[in-house]
Amino acid sequence: MKYWVCRGCGQMLINPEIDTESNIVWCCDQCGEPMNDQPGFDEKYGRWKCEFCGYENRLDPGEIYTTEEEFWAEKNNPYKGMTDEEVLMLSVYTDEEPIAGRDDISLVYNREQGIIYVKKFLRIYDKSVYQYLKEHPVAHMPRIVELYEGDNGLIVIEEYIHGLTLEELLKDKLILPKHAVYIAKRICEVLDSLHHLPTPIVHRDVKPSNIIISVDAETYLLDMNVAKWYKPDQSEDTRYLGTENYAAPEQVGYGMTGSCVKSDIYAVGMLLNVMLTGTFPKEKKASGKIWDVIERCIRLDADQRYTAREVIDALESLDEMGAIGEAT
Repeated sequence: MKYWVCRGCGQMLINPEIDTESNIVWCCDQCGEPMNDQPGFDEKYGRWKCEFCGYENRLDPGEIYTTEEEFWAEKNNPYKGMTDEEVLMLSVYTDEEPIAGRDDISLVYNREQGIIYVKKFLRIYDKSVYQYLKEHPVAHMPRIVELYEGDNGLIVIEEYIHGLTLEELLKDKLILPKHAVYIAKRICEVLDSLHHLPTPIVHRDVKPSNIIISVDAETYLLDMNVAKWYKPDQSEDTRYLGTENYAAPEQVGYGMTGSCVKSDIYAVGMLLNVMLTGTFPKEKKASGKIWDVIERCIRLDADQRYTAREVIDALESLDEMGAIGEAT
């Protein structure tokens, strides 16, 4: 019996019906699809771009696992590949409790400082985005304290914002129109800062679970896991990332360009509709003049959408007209 463990998803492959020269079945690290039978595949290349998801894989014979236990032990070791000094620096953080039941995000206590932080273990990320934001903090985003990269991913230590996510608040009731507009404007202020950096950053995942309302009623935008630098000449994203219903068409392969700063505006429009109605426009549209703002945010053509600053101006104009209270 022949068996291998998929390097991407950990699934055991028993007697796979694939002929290989080296008796190794190579699976995509991103989607888990076998790659040996993809047209033109040759493990001698050392790298291979999966035809299913577009992820470029490294073909390293040193990463072949013969048991599922061996695979998961290596895959889930966040410290693999780090220096002894880096592991020692991380040892000052004591795990307190997971966040939202996840094993890759937790509260940690810095014993030397006596401060609670958030620790994240990321597998999908652009380290240069995190490094830039560590050196150039953006207001109303958690401050990035430390970054440690190993073979399996990136460990991020960041400021802990005490409060409730917008997703948690929406479980109890809808957001009142004036408060929803206030939140949308604060998020657009953060996006405006990101979009006007020397090289703009596209967040790509604006949604209720990535927004925290702090105990002092401030609004924060979280999670740069799928953020990217904006490249105006990029015809499409190398990987389609985002959250269903909030991701703009160009984020999932529809449109003439890749993700752009206007992709975040699409998500803001969806977010505003969800805060007011509890659902997306295809199920129920917000009423009143605020729908005109939402409709322009979520147009299929990115060029026809507002900028972040224009969203703020449009919402403030509605407020001055007294048209916010009628929105539902």
